[in-house]
Amino acid sequence: MKKNSKSVFSCQSCGVQSPKWMGRCPECGKWDTFVEESVTSRFSNHGGKHPSTLGLKPLPMDAIELASEERLQTGIKEFDRVLGGGIVAGSLILIGGDPGIGKSTLMLQALYGIGEKGGKVLYVSGEESMRQIKLRSERLKTISPNILVASEIDLDTIMAGSDAIKPDVIVIDSIQTMFNAELTSAPGSVSQVRESTMRLMVFAKKSGVPVFLVGHVTKDGAIAGPRIMEHMVDTVLYFEGDRNHVFRILRAVKNRFGSTNEIGVFEMKDQGLKEVSNPSAIFLSERSKSAPGSVVTASMEGTRPILVEIQGLASNTNFGTPRRTVLGLDQNRVALLVAVMEKKIGLNLLGHDIFMNVAGGVKIIEPSVDVGIVSAIASSYLNRSIPEGTVVMGEVGLTGEVRAISHVEARVGEIKKMGFSRVIIPENNLRQMTKMSGIEVTGIKTVSDAMEILF
Repeated sequence: MKKNSKSVFSCQSCGVQSPKWMGRCPECGKWDTFVEESVTSRFSNHGGKHPSTLGLKPLPMDAIELASEERLQTGIKEFDRVLGGGIVAGSLILIGGDPGIGKSTLMLQALYGIGEKGGKVLYVSGEESMRQIKLRSERLKTISPNILVASEIDLDTIMAGSDAIKPDVIVIDSIQTMFNAELTSAPGSVSQVRESTMRLMVFAKKSGVPVFLVGHVTKDGAIAGPRIMEHMVDTVLYFEGDRNHVFRILRAVKNRFGSTNEIGVFEMKDQGLKEVSNPSAIFLSERSKSAPGSVVTASMEGTRPILVEIQGLASNTNFGTPRRTVLGLDQNRVALLVAVMEKKIGLNLLGHDIFMNVAGGVKIIEPSVDVGIVSAIASSYLNRSIPEGTVVMGEVGLTGEVRAISHVEARVGEIKKMGFSRVIIPENNLRQMTKMSGIEVTGIKTVSDAMEILF
């Protein structure tokens, strides 16, 4: 076996490599992120070919046998639903989130649910000692003899131990602390994270054991390390929410075995995370019904409709350039809708600061809440409250038209269940949906129609 070693410079943000050091990464634009790393390549006596390619035996698609395996349930319904119905055997799942958001807490509670059903699980921590894990487990009441705990960062030791223990589920907390002895770079570097993820992926596919990887995030909110790590895993979950807020949102941004729009809502308590089965009631519990600038709209998160409160505030500005502060919504989308309101409705918003917020800390990127955004801003600008018991929804185009949205019957059903008496939807949706008793459904074609009905 012959080894050739050379040095390359890798960007610690995006993973791009360069033969020389550069101050600014040409790929992601970050400054001072290049670090020198040594790369060792192996060549054998097989004509320059890698040994693993010599035994390639492809099969026809119709000759591949599928075993009817049931998904592994954790007992946390919100967590299982975000995964697509449970944990698939041999899957590699990446969970990211801000420090202190509750990633390790969620993992311990999920492992406890599997252990209580008789499954053997392995929790490997590179950041905490076994005593610290035991103290946290006592507070969360997740003590189980089926949860095996190890404090280790050497990947070779972890792989050898996993082969001997043969657990049902493995959790690596966190992937940035794993160390591969074959590489000379420090833990957390691009090469270490990439190599560790690749080896764990191969282990999961060959053994059929699902592996969870806990990952840190950068200041921008992306998982620290190369983006290629997200391409290698089967599922990417983000744990969102403000640490000062009691609610946490678990969102799937990639899932090979389920929907990528599903979210799970949790409430952080002293004993850990508690799943919220009815998020709409929680998000609307503290809403002021007669306050100008407050409107209720329905958003689809995967297969679940959720009612949220959108708050808008328009106030006179003392500066030449008005402010546009947006929390929980797409800032560019809000700016687009403000321009539509000025052009099509005639509201003079150029001299007003506009602040937007989604109550409860949830983030909404669906365009079906456009009419809700327009109604909240107009309600604050005119200082008139939305009629009580009214919900609005619809997508707004640049010409002021209100476009049809998806899953309108599921949304209206959730609105009716929450006790609202009236809903305003696009006219095209009203023609296609079946009539519902107990709730008044009104169709609109333009944003001007919505303003006439509401105000």
